[in-house]
Amino acid sequence: MNFSRRDFLRSTAALALTAPLFPHSSVAQEVSASGKIKFNLGLASYTFRKFSREETIAAAKKIGLKYMCFKDFHLPMKATDDECAAAAAECKAAGITLYGCGVVAMNKPEDVENAFRYAKAAGMTTIVGVPKPELLPLVDEKVKATNIAMAIHNHGPGDKQYPTPESVYEKIKEFDKRIGLCIDVGHTERYGVSVIESIKKYADRLLDLHIKDETEKTEKGKTCICGEGVLDLPGYVDALKEIGYAHIVSFEYEADADNPMPGLTKSVEYVRELIKKV
Repeated sequence: MNFSRRDFLRSTAALALTAPLFPHSSVAQEVSASGKIKFNLGLASYTFRKFSREETIAAAKKIGLKYMCFKDFHLPMKATDDECAAAAAECKAAGITLYGCGVVAMNKPEDVENAFRYAKAAGMTTIVGVPKPELLPLVDEKVKATNIAMAIHNHGPGDKQYPTPESVYEKIKEFDKRIGLCIDVGHTERYGVSVIESIKKYADRLLDLHIKDETEKTEKGKTCICGEGVLDLPGYVDALKEIGYAHIVSFEYEADADNPMPGLTKSVEYVRELIKKV
């Protein structure tokens, strides 16, 4: 399926004209056959890193994803408070909640201060970040002052700081529980760690989750369409149901940067079918 930028713009323009006629197939909370799924599906905007904010919002709307986590491609970290508020308003106008930002690198205290300012100005509830461990006491202070959660993202092989969910947990376990984990299922399994075990073991600190599929469970694994790789996505959905996970599961489709829409659409459809069968 060849989906060029011109096709993308044409389809999203048509969507804007026909939006009132679209069936609301995706409600605010995903619904399983048992009615026991509590989490929502969202989009990590890194998926559309080569596209504008307007295009990214339009894509999420077309697929029916109601929650957005902006990477700084779509809302620069240096944005003013007014610009942050305007971006949130753009999402809201499209029926999307701008719940978070990330992944945000925090290497010095000024980065932490700015990330919380930025998130507060945009009305976000979560920062998906990678603060240096020595900055965690400051993060703890900011979380308590703002009630904005910090979900620390693990990056798997090559990450010296937070390669696995366990490496995050061990550094944060003494801090406020609003400092938790964003488990990236691909990076976790590529490191040789079970996502299902991690979801269950760190349930009390799981605040966000990036879902994707991988070609193999090794350092060489690459993102692919959900359901076409080797990851146990049905098992992940079952585990999330088991722990009563009630936050966001965001699609971070890292493949096909020039043309992510077809693969992302198939991935969302696949996960929605898994949810329906639970």
